[in-house]
Amino acid sequence: MSITTAPSTPVTLPRDRSDLVVVGAGIVGLAHAVEAVRRGLRVTVVERDRRPVGASVRNFGHCCVTAQRGELLDLATRSRTGWLDAAARAGLWAPEAGALVVARSATELAVLEELREERGTDAVRLRTRDEVGDALGRPADERGDLAGGALLPADLRVNPREAAPRIAAWLAEQPGVRVLWGTNVTGVESGTVHTSRGPVHGDQVLVCVGHDLDRLYPREAEAHGIERCRLSMARVEAPAAFRTDAAVLTATSMLRYDAFTATPSAAALRDEVIGHSAELLDIGANVMFTRLPDGTVLVGDSHAYDTTEIPFQDEAVPALLLREVARVLGVRDVRVTERWQGVYASSARGPLLVRDLAPGVRALSVTSGVGMTLSFGLAAATFDGTLRATA
Repeated sequence: MSITTAPSTPVTLPRDRSDLVVVGAGIVGLAHAVEAVRRGLRVTVVERDRRPVGASVRNFGHCCVTAQRGELLDLATRSRTGWLDAAARAGLWAPEAGALVVARSATELAVLEELREERGTDAVRLRTRDEVGDALGRPADERGDLAGGALLPADLRVNPREAAPRIAAWLAEQPGVRVLWGTNVTGVESGTVHTSRGPVHGDQVLVCVGHDLDRLYPREAEAHGIERCRLSMARVEAPAAFRTDAAVLTATSMLRYDAFTATPSAAALRDEVIGHSAELLDIGANVMFTRLPDGTVLVGDSHAYDTTEIPFQDEAVPALLLREVARVLGVRDVRVTERWQGVYASSARGPLLVRDLAPGVRALSVTSGVGMTLSFGLAAATFDGTLRATA
């Protein structure tokens, strides 16, 4: 499926027909709508909820570029440009703050050194123990457990609570764009999206509903093995000295992202973490945190997988995560102001589902935890015709 750009000579379309209908106002769907507007197309976005409430607002707001590999690295790099463009258009907070990977052992530092050897000193900038301690706000005499770290300057930060809502609001103000909130999609066919408010017509249709693909296309979701990944997350008051806008990653982060797991020392790192913190791996932990513009800090997270998310949460899981975050920050504890469950689509069969369902109808879901990271890169690739359907 390739979406064509607007012709040089304007064409008058029926008022109820768009060039593109996007089902889903999460960040992947919104990124495609932004790219469509940039290319001069008329767009309708259809969303069942009254505002973005799903995966796009429940995450760290971390555009994790450098930790990707292969095709995903290419998409993430392109997405970075799209994010900066969208931030300028919609007035988003999007500092080019990078990510700080904290190393607390020689093995952890070895992984970072090996990644630097592969990617170069511009992409991976090693940091000393004191430089990492300064970034975390630790006193000089409380840095004994730090070995060093690395800054990944290509990574971006956004505020997940404002990014999708502001982009949607900006889209709604553009000529030729409709955003239909509170409108449930009941079926899709070539040229038409059937909704609870009646049919919506478009030359092309993109279904970007993440883990909820099984509500519309259960066979396709099952064929790709889509599950819901449930995350334990919280917002905490920041220690007074912690002020960096960089995302902060740890050893458990290095065990989850392909750029790190492909290094020669990754296996030794896993063995080391099992030796001292097996309980973190038991809950699928990615101990990381990001600072919001108001100074509070998003912390997490754990990972649990099922086709339907369980609404109940074992208090031992967030307690474990909070203790580990406090250790990284070098404080006794952190004060929680909010808790919630994150959720995203996941599949062991691959990080992307791209299926052409009918002529002019494509389903696109990011089936890993990098939807924010890849969103604008996926949109650009879709319109360029370089994003191929998966088997």
